[in-house]
Amino acid sequence: MSWQTYVDDHLMCELPGGGRLSAAAIVGLDGGVWAQSDNFPALSAAEADAIVKGFDDQGTLAQNGLKVGGIKYMVIAGEEGAVIRGRKTPAGGCVFKKTNTAMLAGIYIEGVQPGDVNMVVENLGDYLIGQNI
Repeated sequence: MSWQTYVDDHLMCELPGGGRLSAAAIVGLDGGVWAQSDNFPALSAAEADAIVKGFDDQGTLAQNGLKVGGIKYMVIAGEEGAVIRGRKTPAGGCVFKKTNTAMLAGIYIEGVQPGDVNMVVENLGDYLIGQNI
């Protein structure tokens, strides 16, 4: 299965509570994009590096803000070393799940339930970890 298929079929799918992610990507821990939806914002090298470092030090990321394609998100919750979740004002947010070699990104807009987004992105990440990816 190609990385693009994972994005198209497993991240950009209909969510359990209805709605869909507005954008998604799989990005290597080196910042290289493996696959992305058409409208995923251009992730700069500095932004990718900050997110990767943020998995292990979410406090620093929370102080500086989580930026994706120049859009700033407030870090709201996560699991040290595994998940970063962000919220954008007035509504919407993002979630990043770290695997052994990559990170999965999901971005959503108002009206989509954050818990549904977390479940889809994190479950795929857990599957990839189980595959040693």
